[in-house]
Amino acid sequence: MSNSNPLIGSKSKIVAALLALFLGMFGVHKFYLGRTRAGLITLACGTVGWILVGIPPAVVGILGLVEAIIYFTKSDAEFQQTYVVQGKDWL
Repeated sequence: MSNSNPLIGSKSKIVAALLALFLGMFGVHKFYLGRTRAGLITLACGTVGWILVGIPPAVVGILGLVEAIIYFTKSDAEFQQTYVVQGKDWL
């Protein structure tokens, strides 16, 4: 069964990129894209990761920045296919 409206279930790459840029350390962009497991991992690293000398939050913060850049540079169609249709979790 094909979907006659390609916008149903679509996500905005601009919203995802801004969430990754500003709240990437907490995985908010992952939750927005429906990637709950990846969001929970990122959230755990960004919050309780401070126990480990701040290394996990720094890593997921940088990861959020890199993902924001990737989201901004992809075309809308590429973004939808990669992160909404295929459900890619990381980068």
